[in-house]
Amino acid sequence: MPTLHWQKSTYSSEGNNCVELATAPDGTIRLRESDDPTTTLTLRPSGLYSLLAAARREITNRR
Repeated sequence: MPTLHWQKSTYSSEGNNCVELATAPDGTIRLRESDDPTTTLTLRPSGLYSLLAAARREITNRR
């Protein structure tokens, strides 16, 4: 398995409570939490879009 280049959100601090993502050679997006990097969620780009859209709706509904 090739080494993935993990990136943290620009909203993350230097701590370990960060969501990181990487693009795999097969075109999927990998997500993980920095304090538990052994657990990875694999999504297609459309799945990531749907996940982010749902999170935005949830945040908007709580305001």
